[in-house]
Amino acid sequence: MERYDLLYRLYDEFDVETLREHQSFVDLFPPVDSRVALEHWEDASDELERLKREIREELPAGETLAEVAARADRETAFTALDLFSRYDRAVNALVLDVDETLRSAGGTDNEIPRETLHMLTEIHESGVPIVICTGQTLENVKGFTIQGLGNELVHSGTVSIVYETGNGVFTPGHGSRTKQLLYQRLDDSIRNVFDAVRSSVLSAAPENVRRGCHLQGNEFNVTLKPNFETGSADAETVIDDGLVHLIDLLGASVVEEVAADLAGDARGPADFDDDSPADALADRGAAWARVHYAAADPEIREVLEATGIEPANAGGETADVPEPVAALFDRIDVGYYRGDAAEIGSLELDKVAGVEAAIDVLDVRDPFLLVMGDSKSDLRVMEWVADNDAGIAAAPEHASEDVLSHVRDRDELVFGQGQSATMLRTVYALNLLAQMD
Repeated sequence: MERYDLLYRLYDEFDVETLREHQSFVDLFPPVDSRVALEHWEDASDELERLKREIREELPAGETLAEVAARADRETAFTALDLFSRYDRAVNALVLDVDETLRSAGGTDNEIPRETLHMLTEIHESGVPIVICTGQTLENVKGFTIQGLGNELVHSGTVSIVYETGNGVFTPGHGSRTKQLLYQRLDDSIRNVFDAVRSSVLSAAPENVRRGCHLQGNEFNVTLKPNFETGSADAETVIDDGLVHLIDLLGASVVEEVAADLAGDARGPADFDDDSPADALADRGAAWARVHYAAADPEIREVLEATGIEPANAGGETADVPEPVAALFDRIDVGYYRGDAAEIGSLELDKVAGVEAAIDVLDVRDPFLLVMGDSKSDLRVMEWVADNDAGIAAAPEHASEDVLSHVRDRDELVFGQGQSATMLRTVYALNLLAQMD
């Protein structure tokens, strides 16, 4: 019998809503020292088994369909089957952003919901590796993953953490490959620029940025975070000002790094040489950086213009940026997250590079991934997956417009705020349905 026919029978002929309620209660029932509560849990467990037995006895592949019914409502199950019909693949690894994806400040007190954590555990126990892929520091990510998923799961050998947007990969249980510092592969010119920016990003900042921001404890990226509640008006203001400062400092540092090459560049100013005053070099670098990054990112252009800067008039169009400067800019990403962060990172070490390294260590062959994320850094992974026919992408409804456009054009896997478990249930059901003959 066709899978679609069996799903119609499952959701039309059986009390799957009650079954799913019992499954959720049994899974998420908090541990309490109460005999009455324990008896209630045991009654629910017995009823759950009875409802599953009915399905197992009445339907072909009833064992699998009972588990589908226990985790997925009708819409979720048919979405899962549509995905299987389209790709004829089961998901063999999860690639998951954290902030505003697995957890959301808007509805969950910025904690990963228990339902999400439970579904991650269930999927992992079914043999699917997990790659946590985030811009956060390694220590921060290790802390909440161990707290939420447990030390045993995190150190199972099938969980990897891509941190700082791809600068490093941590995969416990893999010997010399456990921690890979991908940023060490970068050449000296890039590392010198990052060292220069990091060393003065706060000390040289305007007073409101110096007092209103802190430097996130990254191993390589330079990330300004607000000393105010994320997303608040104060956070937005100080991050906008911090972005302008970071771009200007980056431009000055790049010009300093390539000063010798720039002096001989025909497109550089005629009066530019190694003896030019430091302030003049810094000002030119800042102007070129504003031009370059405003042209690359409409959100950055909007911030610059809102602070009274006209990037196109502050050093010329992008064609006027000297080649040695533009060549380094093209290798450095400026990230802007409204009211949350402003940062620089290497475009050679984005989340794609981290994910590739992680799935290599995890030995995920012929990958077909679920990628969940909300930002431009996640979009790069989604596009890489799409270009390589290597998975599906999902995003929360509050994700950036570019992310939402990509996800809607592909499979329309958009979920509500704080509802990341919905997509995990979809994958769980997809993988079950893929097992059916």
